[in-house]
Amino acid sequence: MAEAAHARATPRRQPVRRLDDRLVDKIAAGEVVERPASVVKELVENAIDAGARAVEVTVDGGGATLIRVADDGHGIPADELPLAVSRHCTSKITDAAGLLSIRTMGFRGEALPSIGAVARLTLLSRHEGEAEAFSIRVEGGRTFPVEPAARAVGTTVEVRDLFFATPARLKFLKTGKTETAAVGDTVKRLALANPSVAFALTVGGRTTRWPAGTILSRVRDVLGAEFADEAIPFTAERTGVRLTGHLGLPTASRATASHVHAFVNGRVVRDRLVTQAIRAGYQDVMARDRHPQAVVFIAIDPAAVDVNVHPAKADVRFRDPNGVRGLLVSAIRRALAEATPRTSRAISGAALAALAARAPEPPPLPGLSEERAAFAAPRQSSWRGPAMPPGARSFVRPAPPPAGPAAGPAAGSAGPGRADPAAVAEPAADHPLGAAVAQVHRNYVIAETADGIVIVDQHAAHERIVYEALKAAAAEATPPSQGLLIPEVVEMAPEDVARLGEHAGTFARFGLSLEPFGPGAVVVRETPAALGNFDVAGLVRQLADEIAEWGAAGALEARLSRAAATLA
Repeated sequence: MAEAAHARATPRRQPVRRLDDRLVDKIAAGEVVERPASVVKELVENAIDAGARAVEVTVDGGGATLIRVADDGHGIPADELPLAVSRHCTSKITDAAGLLSIRTMGFRGEALPSIGAVARLTLLSRHEGEAEAFSIRVEGGRTFPVEPAARAVGTTVEVRDLFFATPARLKFLKTGKTETAAVGDTVKRLALANPSVAFALTVGGRTTRWPAGTILSRVRDVLGAEFADEAIPFTAERTGVRLTGHLGLPTASRATASHVHAFVNGRVVRDRLVTQAIRAGYQDVMARDRHPQAVVFIAIDPAAVDVNVHPAKADVRFRDPNGVRGLLVSAIRRALAEATPRTSRAISGAALAALAARAPEPPPLPGLSEERAAFAAPRQSSWRGPAMPPGARSFVRPAPPPAGPAAGPAAGSAGPGRADPAAVAEPAADHPLGAAVAQVHRNYVIAETADGIVIVDQHAAHERIVYEALKAAAAEATPPSQGLLIPEVVEMAPEDVARLGEHAGTFARFGLSLEPFGPGAVVVRETPAALGNFDVAGLVRQLADEIAEWGAAGALEARLSRAAATLA
């Protein structure tokens, strides 16, 4: 029966046939047009190839309703407009030899026909040698005649109703805020790759501009003044490969790799070899679960790199991958080693504030005799940490005080600082870590069990206690939270603000209350009570990074618990 149930019916043979051109375009569009951000990427790259000095991007409805990209490039002659929206028609290459030395962003001639196959596309252009502009429309693969239009020299591509011709694809789009954030990230990366080109992004009537300038000025405009001021510039060159860029401080690490920006010959890439090489350069100065912030430009002979290995041209293949990786790793390590050791201003400022507000030295651990406390004092380091947290006492039971003079050293103890067996009660069954008999360096508790000793790291124990408290609080209908006397405003990119606002309900389940505070900041009003005092801005930025990386609220829920344990 089981074999019969799993048996496949023999399919009837179908004749081999040539697919309809419109069907071919829709199939190809599945590779090129993944989401609105991929449409923006293709159109902006076309503008850059056309010699544009200014590019304006307008998005509405997350890009599903409207995408408009306008440039001041060379423009397209009227008689070439029908070819521009036809498959495999391009001005980038002319023969097979051109594939071996690609110097432009695009070269396949697939973007415009693929977009026109699944949306309503209007191509409006005026060539620099013509007196007037012309336009052509493509709707669901159907091309309309060329018509006169009005425009200055350059090109405007308008895409409306994305995926109207393939409604099933609409189901796979995320919310408008998420798609808008993806478009913003794409434009930022393209702006970083082309600092000599002015960019403007308009979303919901609000425009963000990045004027043309130097690499450093563009890094400042896109990634912020804090990164630009603290980043370590570096250069390296070897056998036809030249590296330039800016490296973030190791202490300014992030939770995901989304803040690593890599470019090969001006092309935005997310190549695994490049990303892993950058992280390997930070290996000696950064925790394994953290990622650096970096902007790295790789200039290489076009003949030594193959960009025709991915439909979206996001991956590349180097002729000498080991040489490129070795140069990247060594250059980053050398730049970090030569830079003056320092930490980011945000972290150092928080540390100094914490030191200034540190409470007086706490009393010795309850249950220790004066002799043991005096013995431990000379061995304390100059660092003064907190006493054992209250929650840890459920695991470690302090030893009772001596019953009388017989408990002192004269009663036969082995000497100062050692526990008198007569003074230590038998470990109770409800204290799995035994009875505390000593504390070392204000951090480690030595406890005696029925058949051995246990050394407890107070800080690790506190992390675990807070983590378990967070999990228990998340399971409650109303998790405990603490209101901030002065709400904390955290500045960040508009797309990160949108991501956090979209997941505000998930955060509320953990006692974290936040909301957008203008286009470039969020305000935090309540935090999880179990976390106590902690770096609120650091946690909020980490959450934004993880949403950008994984996107799903379910994964975010698990990551929030992990972040809380890390910050405890």
